[in-house]
Amino acid sequence: MSAIYIPSNGNHHRGAALDKVANRRPDSRHGKSIAILGGRGMLGSDLAPALAAAGHQVHAWDLPECDITRTAQMEKALDGAEIVVNCAAFTNVDGAEDHPESAEAVNARAVAHLAAAARRRNMLVVHISTDFVFDGQGTRPWREDDPPRPLSVYGRTKIAGEQALRQSGCQYLTMRVQWSYGGHGANFIAKILERARAGAPLKIVDDQVGAPTWTRDMSRAIVQLLDRQCTGLYHFANAGYSSRFDVARFVMDHCKLPNPLIPCRTGEFPARAARPLNSRFELSRIQAVLDYPIRSWQEALAEYLDEQISK
Repeated sequence: MSAIYIPSNGNHHRGAALDKVANRRPDSRHGKSIAILGGRGMLGSDLAPALAAAGHQVHAWDLPECDITRTAQMEKALDGAEIVVNCAAFTNVDGAEDHPESAEAVNARAVAHLAAAARRRNMLVVHISTDFVFDGQGTRPWREDDPPRPLSVYGRTKIAGEQALRQSGCQYLTMRVQWSYGGHGANFIAKILERARAGAPLKIVDDQVGAPTWTRDMSRAIVQLLDRQCTGLYHFANAGYSSRFDVARFVMDHCKLPNPLIPCRTGEFPARAARPLNSRFELSRIQAVLDYPIRSWQEALAEYLDEQISK
């Protein structure tokens, strides 16, 4: 059974619509029936209540009742829905190198089947992708029209999924995100806190640059993109960027944790999959749609950490 989220009775603020933005039609305030695949994961857990609060009827599907590589199960999850949000993915970057068929099945072939089903049903597909589609070279932020050059099996399968969606002819909205963290699931911020609380020094890479991005902020952006009936490809991250080492230092300082931090290079950590060193995103396309300024990674992360401390 899927989890069903009932819209709240509280007021939901929607700001004034922008009149001239590419890839959007006039604002629609009619609540939709939305299916979330991977709905109990890190993003899905924040997205479901955000969509419900915006007046939508939300069904969150996940393993074991919905394996998106099983087409019949996936199609059953789409019954009655007007929009499907695909948060399901094979995200174990190193594991994908050892199990490329599994990564391909989830990140590419299942997305192609989803796109075909959505086209038959005249549904919008919202698909979540990643900064790993780029090779991480250079220092300028990545734009949506930059050519993908993935370094890993994970990145190659994610761009294959994007391409299958685009080529299917269905209505789609792809949002690439980076350095995700949230209250559900493993992530960089959670690992820092776990290791710091164990009392050991932390060795953190200082040559990977990007923006830690809260799934709650991603969810707010998705709600607005749907409100504006946007389609196409967008990059989203919290504003600004920093090295992973400086992010770790921010976490340690904010939480008043005393562990020593030791900077190192990515090459000092042998890993099955290569990581992009430059994950910066150009955010002007999505910022032109949103009716609020994208907040800095520091502001979002501070709020998240305060919530974790108060638990």
